[in-house]
Amino acid sequence: MSQAFAHGYALLVGVGASSYPKWSLPVTVKDVQVIHAILTDSNLCAYPNDNQHVRLLHDSGATRDAILDGLSWLKAQADADTEATVLIYYSGHGGLSQTSDQYYLLPHDVKPSDISGSALAATTLIANLREIMARRLLVFIDSCYAEGMATAKDTSVLELSRDFVEAALPKSLVDDLKQGEGRAVFTSSRGKQRSWIRPDGTMSIYTYHLIEALQGAGNHPGDTVVRLSNLMNHLSQAVPVNARNLCQAEQTPFFDTATEDFPVARLRGGKGLPSEGWEAVRQEAFERINQLTMNIDQRSGGVYFEGQGPVHINGDVVGRGQTKRH
Repeated sequence: MSQAFAHGYALLVGVGASSYPKWSLPVTVKDVQVIHAILTDSNLCAYPNDNQHVRLLHDSGATRDAILDGLSWLKAQADADTEATVLIYYSGHGGLSQTSDQYYLLPHDVKPSDISGSALAATTLIANLREIMARRLLVFIDSCYAEGMATAKDTSVLELSRDFVEAALPKSLVDDLKQGEGRAVFTSSRGKQRSWIRPDGTMSIYTYHLIEALQGAGNHPGDTVVRLSNLMNHLSQAVPVNARNLCQAEQTPFFDTATEDFPVARLRGGKGLPSEGWEAVRQEAFERINQLTMNIDQRSGGVYFEGQGPVHINGDVVGRGQTKRH
């Protein structure tokens, strides 16, 4: 019988459609929807499938106020559950003010004419995270230039306005995010690298391999939970290889922790991997990911990327790929 991961709480944010259409990132919605499905599957990660344990924000629901409300909700859940494990996943643009050197996450309702007044400041995010007194907290940031700091002179940076450019998550922000016991921060790439979408447009390379890891790709036979180390082991190996093979690009995930190696989910509902290990369930996991993305396409009208050229997750389509709807 499957065992619920009863103390697990997750806030999943895929900004998706922006009120300023040029900044929309439709594939991020599929990313968070598939993660939601995997987390709440009783035979996989086994988070309780209710609004008291997992909340999903995307498109018009991923506003600045909604994200802050989600963080307040996580605080309340952690206050009520001393054994809480909190997972936060954000996928979307990040912007750097060149005048104030302030970093912002850009929600659905960001206003190009007033980014500092409408976006979510990193300082506000950090302050809210420090209010979440969970024993274990894991933050995922899947965004372009996910570690380090891009400069205004970098011609590959997507200009957001005269004052704001798309930029890296500064290393100082990563350090602040992991302050305190039981904290871990995972980002999808490092330095000036981009976070790439698979050429078939199903989801980002990073999220695809995160979903594999949540199904046991980094585990050993007999393991019954997925730990931080299992995620790190698989992501650190699979993401660079497939970024090179699929997109001819360099992408190396970054991990920063100030905690013990804690469990983040059940493994196959607590049954764990069979004696043959990951290879015995790899095809099943592959088919599950495909089926989930097909179901999401059918419900949403099918946002996909057509063509052979890869695209990067936080910017314009590059290569020969074309963004299309059907």
